[in-house]
Amino acid sequence: MPGMTLENIPQSRPRRLRIGIVTETWPPEINGVALTIARWVEGLRQRGHDVQLVRVQQSHGDAPGSADALDTLRLPGFRIPGYPQLQGGWPAQRTLLEHWRRTRPDLIHVVTEGPLGYSALRAARRLAIPASTSFHTNFDGYSRHYHLGWLARPIRAYLRHFHNQGIQTLVPTAELAKQLQTFGFQHTQVLARGVDTALFSPHRRDASLRQQWGAAPQTPVVLYVGRLAAEKNLDLVIAAFQAIRHIQPAARLALVGDGPLAARLRARHPDFAHCGMRQGVDLATHYASADLFLFPSLTETFGNVVLEALASGLAVAAFDYAAAHAHVEPGESGWLAPFGDAETFLAQATALAKDVAALRRMGETARQAMLQVDSERIYDRLETLFVNAMTGEIS
Repeated sequence: MPGMTLENIPQSRPRRLRIGIVTETWPPEINGVALTIARWVEGLRQRGHDVQLVRVQQSHGDAPGSADALDTLRLPGFRIPGYPQLQGGWPAQRTLLEHWRRTRPDLIHVVTEGPLGYSALRAARRLAIPASTSFHTNFDGYSRHYHLGWLARPIRAYLRHFHNQGIQTLVPTAELAKQLQTFGFQHTQVLARGVDTALFSPHRRDASLRQQWGAAPQTPVVLYVGRLAAEKNLDLVIAAFQAIRHIQPAARLALVGDGPLAARLRARHPDFAHCGMRQGVDLATHYASADLFLFPSLTETFGNVVLEALASGLAVAAFDYAAAHAHVEPGESGWLAPFGDAETFLAQATALAKDVAALRRMGETARQAMLQVDSERIYDRLETLFVNAMTGEIS
């Protein structure tokens, strides 16, 4: 008898599942992984599934809320060196075995590859519970930005070992799936990313915020959103903005985010708008109040911020991979430089800023394209992948 899939259940949704999700990052931490997983959890719960969240306790005040709150097991963690805003989770196999014996999930999904995630995979194997993983962060690529390039190969070997213990590894693009397959990762499954086009919208443009940045109505505002850290290639943002200022002397640069480089950037560039960490409507307002989004990172598995910028009506300058490759239409909603070609990135960013009217028309095109990226379809696909993993229907 064939296994249960969404396709062969006539006129009904799959049965209600109990899904255990293990992550070492979670809101209010602000990063792409935490925000993505929070959206997945919400999408699954809206479809009637039970979610058991296992995560790191974030503070002494991080306690259970109302009776209707998400079923959450909070475990001890440690601060990650260089990233005081983030934590890792200690190994917890014994605790997880006890927890899952009491309330056994149908499926366990492990989000992060730290000690907590590894012990979750071991516990799932001991209990014979199907387990899947997702690949969100190029840790092997990060190593060279912290003078640890010699660790890239062993880190990749560990990640391969980690993910190959699961029944599937979810990745955001076919491009990344092929790359990981060449490194020996097995059973990759593509789960695209969506964007909340109601939250991220040009309608949130705020003239008073632009005035705070020192921008007149026709002044081009250049925006960067993300961690202020070495692996994000921020020197290229600054170089691009300096080139833009040669042709648009009044142009302004707004930096949204926090990280190890924040204090240094404030000291060296007091003329930039240093906006700090933003979230929700406040973040969406910052996006919509700019005109050009620069995304110079070379270490992304996806880059949710690219979709958020496009949905907010911004033209994008980025390298041709990950989210930008999938969603930026060159000459229509931005420009893409060949991967790692900083000179072309600079030239394209400057060309975009030259004509503000054309730049904003590109932003309108970007917005229209993002209206087709429906988060509900993404959640449907996630549900299908989890059901198939539980029943063994893996392609």
